[in-house]
Amino acid sequence: MNKKDIEYKILELKNEYLQVQDNLEKLEYVNGNIRPLENRLSKIEEELKSLNDILNKL
Repeated sequence: MNKKDIEYKILELKNEYLQVQDNLEKLEYVNGNIRPLENRLSKIEEELKSLNDILNKL
């Protein structure tokens, strides 16, 4: 991946993170099962950290 690809992927992940976070808040409000969304947020955070590390090395 080149720098632009990484930056684009980071933006996509940030947008997904916001959407998942919004959905999680809605599920919390109605006492739904939030575990899968919490897991997805954790995975997104890991991906973002990894991509940012790669980007910083470029």
